[in-house]
Order: sequence, then structure tokens, then C-alpha cells
Amino acid sequence: MNSADVVVIGGGVIGTSIAYRLGATGRRVILIEKGGIGAETSASCDKAIFLQSKKPGFPSQLAKASRKVYENLEEELGVSFEFKRAGGMIVIQSEAHLEFMKNFVDIQKAAGMDIHLLNQKDTLEIQPCLSPRTIGSTYSSEDAEVNPLLLSQAFASAAKQYGVEIQTHTEVQSIEVNDGKVIGLQTNNGFIGTELVINAGGPFSPSLAKMVGVHLPIQPRRGVILISEKIQPIVSGNVLCSQYIVAKHLTNLDEDELPPFGIGLSLGQTDSGNLLIGGSREFVGFDKSVSSDLLKAIAAHAIRIVPSLSSVRIIRSMVGFRPYTGDGLPVIDFVPGIKGYIIAAGHEGDGIALAPITGHLVTALLDNHSKYKNFLKPLSYDRLLTK
Repeated sequence: MNSADVVVIGGGVIGTSIAYRLGATGRRVILIEKGGIGAETSASCDKAIFLQSKKPGFPSQLAKASRKVYENLEEELGVSFEFKRAGGMIVIQSEAHLEFMKNFVDIQKAAGMDIHLLNQKDTLEIQPCLSPRTIGSTYSSEDAEVNPLLLSQAFASAAKQYGVEIQTHTEVQSIEVNDGKVIGLQTNNGFIGTELVINAGGPFSPSLAKMVGVHLPIQPRRGVILISEKIQPIVSGNVLCSQYIVAKHLTNLDEDELPPFGIGLSLGQTDSGNLLIGGSREFVGFDKSVSSDLLKAIAAHAIRIVPSLSSVRIIRSMVGFRPYTGDGLPVIDFVPGIKGYIIAAGHEGDGIALAPITGHLVTALLDNHSKYKNFLKPLSYDRLLTK
């Protein structure tokens, strides 16, 4: 029978970050992934590490702490994952959004964010591809970008250096609990004895929680991103639009005030020249079938902001499911009543930004580290049950 000090379920950026940090403590760690490393949610998202888009207060502080870890992470892991300090911009494409974005910048500055409100001229100097009808923008030099698939693989490779065993194409069939205590789990490749299981299953985490009789109110939120042919660089850093921010931060909008399919522009360009053009946000379960109307709506919105995209060919689209908690924060906590079961899921669209800090937080949860202890209370499991 195989055994481990801890089993991490989920091989995306969150699970691999956790496995790496726990492996570094000397624990015997097994990471289980039902597909390939980074092949699910982490492989179907954009490359942005956006700080300025986070809500001021704790979400912003958490993101900044994670961004600090990123600063030297490539050197630490010993491999490139295409980390770039490229900056980020939120394009203001409507006069109706201008006052909100002015207040947004003031609040973010007060929270310690390096962010500036730019006029039309300065905006177009940084991003000449934008429509001349652009009102202005916000810009932050703290925003950055990575290759999410390479990031997952970098964490996994570094984890192996600490002896972490990685089992891909391995699916959890049951998690065994005896007298309120985890004793192991059954997979399609055999039983693993362990007294500690970490559920890092992202949008699939509720089904893993159900195996131990725990209700986990995380929903899959579908996002669709268009991928273009390879073209010469046209985007500097990453771009969002004010429609995306208004819809994200104003929770009291009426249904008719929300954009169709939850569309808001996210735009970035890979090292190979492909544009990543997003995106949508919908609650449709795990349905991957995408209508042509949705794809056309994403393209039309993007072209209004970047007119030259009308001549760019789209070669494919990708569909991913973000683990939505409702308050924009993940759960990183022990589950009350079951000894040895931790949930580290619910990062929604912030998984890439928060992956580095999540590994540290889970380690702090287990070892009672003071450095990250203050971050853990707002990420409790219990808070989801009181909303």
C-alpha cells in the first residue's frame, strides 16, 4: 500500500504550488491529478497577474503579497515560466464609466496601489492599437503576466526535486474517513494511506468535498477566450476594459445593466504572437458547448475597443471553469469536524495571481507560521456558510 504524509488533489497552479511548498518542508507528498499537470482550469485562462482589478482591502493586500512572491519565483524554481513585469491597463471605453473609474483609482491609491488615471493621449501612447474613441484608462506598473501552463509545470518540476510524487491520469474514487479522521483515499490506481488530504480541485472541489460529507458552495463559472493567429506584437502588457471592472465591483446592478454573457475585454499576447481575447462569465454548470452568438459577442466587443482586431483571424477558442465563491476570495481552511481535510479552492479568476501565496498559506495553516497567519481568517470555510 502506498502512503504519504499528505495527498494534494489537483494538479493546476494551486495544487502544484501547495505540493511544492509542502515538499520543501520535508513532508512526503503525493499529488494526484485526473488529467495532465495544468491541463484543466490553468490551461484555459489568460496570462495576466492583475492587481489593480482586485477589490480594495483584503483582496488587494492578498494579491500584493502574492505578487511579491512572484518577483523572485523563477530564480527559486530554476526555470522560466515567462514572467514579465509588463504593467496593466483598464481601458475606459464609455463616458458613463468615467466617474466610477475616477473613484476606483482614488480608492486603490488610498489602499497603496501604484495606479494612475491616464487621459486619452497618454493611453494611446502606451497602447496605440486602441480605438481613438477611447476616453482614457487606468495604468499600474505592478501588474504582470506569466504563462499559466508553464507555471504549473515549473511548480511540479520543483516539487519533484523535494521528492514529491506526482500521479497524473489518476482519479480519486473515494476518501476514507474513520471516527471523523481521514485515513486515506482510493484512486483508480490503488489505495493511498494518509492522514491529511488537501482538496485543490478548483471548480471540481465540491464533488471531492462531498466524498467526506461536506457541503462546499463553490460554483463553476464558465469563461471563454478567443485565440488568434500569430501576429506581430500589438499589445503592451495586459488590457481589461471598464465594463469588466464595473460588472465585477458593482454587485447591485440590475439584470438589464449587465453585459450579455458577462462579457468584458481581457486582452494579452503570448510570446509566440497569439492574442488571447476574452472573455465571458456565465453560470452554465460544466457545459462546454459554446454558441456562435457568444463567440461573435466577444469578438464584437473586442473590435469596438481595438479596431484592428477585425482583420485578425481567430484559430480557436478555449473554455474553462472558474471556481466561484461569491465574495471573490478562495477557501483555505481545515473543514470543521473532519480531522485531516483541508480545502484550498475557490480562486475564480484570481488563481494565477494567487497561486504563489496559496502554497505559503497552506503551509502556514499546517505549521502555524506567523508570517501569513493574518491572511487565513478571511479565507475560512465557515464564512461561505453564513453568506
